Amino acid sequence: MSVVAEERILVVPTSLFHELGYFQGFSREIDRYWPQLVRGDQVEYRARGEMEEDPSFKQLIPYALFRWTAADGTPHLFEYQRGSGQGERRLHAKRSVGVGGHISSIDAEIGALEHVYREGMRRELDEEVVIETPYTETVVGLINDDETPVGRVHLGMVHLCDVEEPNVRPREADILEARFSPVADILSRLDQFESWSEIAVRALFG
Repeated sequence: MSVVAEERILVVPTSLFHELGYFQGFSREIDRYWPQLVRGDQVEYRARGEMEEDPSFKQLIPYALFRWTAADGTPHLFEYQRGSGQGERRLHAKRSVGVGGHISSIDAEIGALEHVYREGMRRELDEEVVIETPYTETVVGLINDDETPVGRVHLGMVHLCDVEEPNVRPREADILEARFSPVADILSRLDQFESWSEIAVRALFG
């Protein structure tokens, strides 16, 4: 059995998401969803191998965007191309502005559920990138995309990280062609990006 199949990840019933208020695309209503999705009593861990094909559950995914504002006021975002070694095979070769991944049962040792989520996010960022600059982080919205097979089983919690300097670099070998690019440039190339990146960039910067 593969490591992915054995891993247990944080999920919520899709029915809970619908009860709280279904949306397609991007929502800024953090207070409406965050308490029940991150701290609620319906949150549980299930085998990742099963969850990847089961749309009756949503896998909670921290999705962090790194923004650097140049001295002239031009906003830039960290972007990269997903290599074949990254976990979600259906996103390989796509460009992305989001860094993050699944919250695993290994994070549960930290205690309270909200702290588990935060610990999982910290672990995922630490595994994927090296951040060599101070930054501030804010939860800015959620992404749901039921128009793609990947999106139907995931729910993104979008975090915007404002960095003082553009000093974020890949730690994983499969984060390719990483760089900070002007938001205007990314907006002109959104057809190259995974759907979550397209949704987030349009909602936050379009």
